[in-house]
Amino acid sequence: IPETLPAWFIQKYRLLYLHEALYNVHFPESPETLRKALFRLKFEELFYIQLNILKLKYKRKIAFKGCPFPLIGDYFNTFYHQYLPFPLTNAQKRVIKEIRQDCGSGKQMNRLLQGDVGSGKTLVAVMCMLMALDNHYQTCLMAPTEILANQHFTTISEMLKDMGIRIALLIGSTKKKERTEIHQQLADGSLQIIIGTHALLEDVVAFNNVGLVIIDEQHRFGVAQRAKLWHKNNIPPHVLVMTATPIPRTLAMTLYGDLDVSVIDELPPGRKPITTLHAFDTKRQEIFKFIEQELKKGRQAYIVYPLISESEKMDFRNLEEGYQKINEYFLSKGYKTSMVHGKMKAVDKEEEMRLFVTGETQILVATTVIEVGVNVPNASLMVIESAERFGLSQLHQLRGRVGRGAEQSYCILVTGYKLAEDTRKRLEIMVRTNDGFEIAEADLKLRGPGDLEGTQQSGIAFDLKIADIARDGQLLQYVRGVAEAIVDKDPNGELPENEILWRQLKALRKTNINWAAI
Repeated sequence: IPETLPAWFIQKYRLLYLHEALYNVHFPESPETLRKALFRLKFEELFYIQLNILKLKYKRKIAFKGCPFPLIGDYFNTFYHQYLPFPLTNAQKRVIKEIRQDCGSGKQMNRLLQGDVGSGKTLVAVMCMLMALDNHYQTCLMAPTEILANQHFTTISEMLKDMGIRIALLIGSTKKKERTEIHQQLADGSLQIIIGTHALLEDVVAFNNVGLVIIDEQHRFGVAQRAKLWHKNNIPPHVLVMTATPIPRTLAMTLYGDLDVSVIDELPPGRKPITTLHAFDTKRQEIFKFIEQELKKGRQAYIVYPLISESEKMDFRNLEEGYQKINEYFLSKGYKTSMVHGKMKAVDKEEEMRLFVTGETQILVATTVIEVGVNVPNASLMVIESAERFGLSQLHQLRGRVGRGAEQSYCILVTGYKLAEDTRKRLEIMVRTNDGFEIAEADLKLRGPGDLEGTQQSGIAFDLKIADIARDGQLLQYVRGVAEAIVDKDPNGELPENEILWRQLKALRKTNINWAAI
């Protein structure tokens, strides 16, 4: 069996030789040699994944020059000194600084911005847009749904309303006449900021000079879709991808290892942690009374039902029955309800959402269409029906729809009595902590990496033979450091002592599609 690591490497990191490791995995001489054999095989498997990612990242940095942003000018400074809605947290300042360094380096930025729900990612995005404008570039923000794109448009227009910046919204339902105008203004450079959905990817959308592309909730887009935005300028624009779905560190290193990662890990001042409770569905009357107490204070509430394609008919019936019961109880007390689900026409959905956002209705009954990006600071209560049917990260996302104002907010997880062991664990974690990263780590351990959102579309197939990203997190971080040291010292693969490493990497690469340049 030919050795796949150089001798100096095996000695330095105290590994068994490959033939020894394979023999002892099958016929271990002792528990200790079995441990060493497993360690060697896991080390190698994770090491080559990281070496591949880092080599490609290095190649991309060399190959793609970025649009230079040397200036911090009037737009940025005026906004910072006069229109900042609230003081930046230290985490926001740190992230803006990292982005500024990237954009000023002359290399193309490819950065992932992670921040828990409500941590202020949109404000960071706005300040990055202003950097692009100061350097005479256009900028675009792409969101996965019309609801979210609309909301970004409203929020950002409000923030920048006194600055004379031209902003437009381009979504599927934009009227033809308006669409033609937007295309024209983008092409002649008079439109500075465009916010939209997949509509931005169409070939007819041509920019005059786009310098920064921001993608929100990036796991909702396929890799090839993201790549389309690259070709909207001769020099590839800087790319900032944002997600409110916290990604465990170990997974981020593997899935998004070719991106630089920034994390906003503190909430703006004045936000109170959300209190989460678990209730059984037999306590329906008490739950209704609790909702009523909150509504009496002038607050609003969400009630969310699962709608999953496999059991759609039954789910739909539950949603409609639930809606009826809620109406029966609350209408008599003078409260109004809206209902939103994916089967509705976009126009009706927008209208129902508008009624809730403006406070004309006090309760929003919905399926998970509200999981991402709906912002109603007055809503202080989230009730999740059949909570046992949701994954941890989805529960966390839904909970993040409340707690956006200064008032104490609550999340009630409603389930039946019969619960499987791992469901019980999930609910306990939700009740115990509001920390998205802790929740994501727990999710990874409970479900394994294969189920996590978007692993298929990010182009890394998790066909690990022996290592396990959830359990071998520490080892993964360690081998990442080892791979970094090798790429730093021998980025072009020229040193004779590393010949085996580069040859083995080449052999392994043939079996993988490489999406990493995207």
